[in-house]
Amino acid sequence: MGLATIDLVVVIAYAIGIFGLAQYVSRDKGGREKDSSDYFLASKSLPWWAIGASLIAANISAEQIVGMAGSGYAIGLAIASYEWMAALTLLIVGKFFLPIFLRNQIYTMPQFLEQRYGPSIRTLMAVFWLALYVFVNLTSIIWLGSIAVNQVAGVDQTVALVGLGLFALLYQIRGGLKAVALTDIVQVTLLVFGGLCVSALTLSQIGGEGGILGGFAELTRRAPEKFDMILSPDNPFYKDLPGISVLVGGMWIANLSYWGFNQYIIQRALAAKNLGEAQKGIVFAAYLKLVMPLVIVLPGIAAVLLAPDLAKPDQAYPTMLQLLPSGLLGLVFAALVAAIVASTASKINSIATIFTLDLYAKRRGVRSRAEDAAGDGSEERRLVRVGRIAASVSILIAIVAARPLLGGADQAFQFIQEFSGFFTPGITVIFLLGLFWKRASEAGAITAAIASVALSVVFWFDWNGVPALSGLAALNAIPFMNRMLIVFFASLVLAMLVSVARPAGAEANRIQSGDVDYHTTASFNVAALGVVLILIALYATWW
Repeated sequence: MGLATIDLVVVIAYAIGIFGLAQYVSRDKGGREKDSSDYFLASKSLPWWAIGASLIAANISAEQIVGMAGSGYAIGLAIASYEWMAALTLLIVGKFFLPIFLRNQIYTMPQFLEQRYGPSIRTLMAVFWLALYVFVNLTSIIWLGSIAVNQVAGVDQTVALVGLGLFALLYQIRGGLKAVALTDIVQVTLLVFGGLCVSALTLSQIGGEGGILGGFAELTRRAPEKFDMILSPDNPFYKDLPGISVLVGGMWIANLSYWGFNQYIIQRALAAKNLGEAQKGIVFAAYLKLVMPLVIVLPGIAAVLLAPDLAKPDQAYPTMLQLLPSGLLGLVFAALVAAIVASTASKINSIATIFTLDLYAKRRGVRSRAEDAAGDGSEERRLVRVGRIAASVSILIAIVAARPLLGGADQAFQFIQEFSGFFTPGITVIFLLGLFWKRASEAGAITAAIASVALSVVFWFDWNGVPALSGLAALNAIPFMNRMLIVFFASLVLAMLVSVARPAGAEANRIQSGDVDYHTTASFNVAALGVVLILIALYATWW
C-alpha cells in the first residue's frame, strides 16, 4: 500500500512521543537508582487504570489484530468468544486467584510454584516459560508484526522485523515494567480508537446513506451466517470452535492458564498498589475485552462484502485499511504498531523477570527487594543489569530465529496455539491444585506437566502412518478445545492419584491461604454483574 507523507509524519510523531513518555516515567527520582522491585514490579505501585490498560496492551498484538480479523472473515463473529469469554475469566482471576497471590507477595509464577510445591518444579517451569516466550511467543509477535508493517507500509520485512524488536527493547529497557505499564494507557487508547475508525468506515462503506448503523444492518442481512456465535457440527469451522465447548468446555482451560497463571499477563496485577486496585484494574480490562471484537473482528466480517475474493483470510484487515484516507491511515497504522510494540515490550520484560529472579538470583542465593524489603544495594544493581542484558539477548535471539521458525508456516497463529496447547492443560492443573487442594504434592504437579505433553502428542499425532496403531487415528479428529478438556481431566486425575501416593511433607507448602478474604467490594460486584449481563445479552442475541 505505502504511506503518504502525512501518514509518515503521524507515525513518526507517535514513535517519538511514546518513546519520550516511556523515558519520562522511567526516570530515577531523587537520585535513587532502580532496584529489582522498581524494575520488575514497578515498585508495586501501579494504579488500576495502568493495570487494566497494560493487561490488554500485552494481550493484543499483530497475531490477534490480523489473525482474528482473518478469522472474522472466514468464520464470523463466533471467533469473538475468545475475547468475550476472557472477560468472564478475568473476573474469576480477580476474585479467587489474586487474593492468594498478593497475600503471599508473589512476584513470579515460578516463585509461587516453589513456595507451594518445592524448588524442582520452579526451575523446570522457569526454563519452560523462557523457551516458550522466546522461541514461540516473542518470535511470533515480531514476525507477524513485520508482515503487517510490510503489507500496510511497504517496508522491507527484514527491516520491519529488526526495527520493531529493537524499538520495543529500547522503549522499555531503562524503566522496566513501569515504562511499559504507565504508557500502555496511551497505547490502548490509540489501539481502540484506531480500530473503531476502521470499523466505522467499513460499515459506512456498506451502509451508504444509512451510515454506520445502516451498514451493520446490511451486513447482518447479507451475511447472516457470519453472526452465528455457537457453530453447529456441520459448520466447516466446527473443529476450530466446537459449538457449546466455547462456553463450557476447553476454552476455559486455555483462558484460565493464560489470564491467571501466565507471568507475561499476571505480572501487571502483581505490581498493584494493593488488592483493591488490582481488582479494579481486572474489571477495567474485562470491559475492554468486551469492546475488542468491535475493534478487531468486525472489520474482518465487513470485508466479506467489501472484498469477497481475498486469496487468504488474513489479508482482510490490511485490505480494509486501504479504505482509510491519508492521515487517518497513519493514525490507524500507528495503532497497529502500538499494539505490536506494547506486546513485544511486555514479553521482553517478563522474560527478563523470570530469568533474573527465578534462575539467576536463585542460583546466587540472593533474596531480592522484589521478594522483600531487605537486599544489598550493589546486588540489586546487579540484578537490574542482568535483567537488561536478558531482555537484550532475548529480543536478539527472537529476531534471528523468527524467519527459520516461522518463515515457512502458513498460519503462525496456529503455530502458537498448537505448541502452547500441549502444556496448557497441565499448567492449569498444577496451579488450580496448588491454590485450592492442600494435599497436592510436587510429584503430582510434575506428573501433570508430563502427562499434559504426552497425552497431547497422542491426540495430535497422525496415527494413520502407523498401521499397528491406526485405531488411534480417531483421536486426531477431536477438536482442539475438546482435546484440551480431555487432557486436563486426565492430567488432573493422575496428579491427584500421585499426590495421594507420594504426599509432600508438611513443610513443603509455604503458601498462606487460611486467612485469605475472598470478599470483594460492592463496586467490583456491580461491575462484574454488568459484564455477566452484557455477555448473556450478546449470546442470547446471536446464539
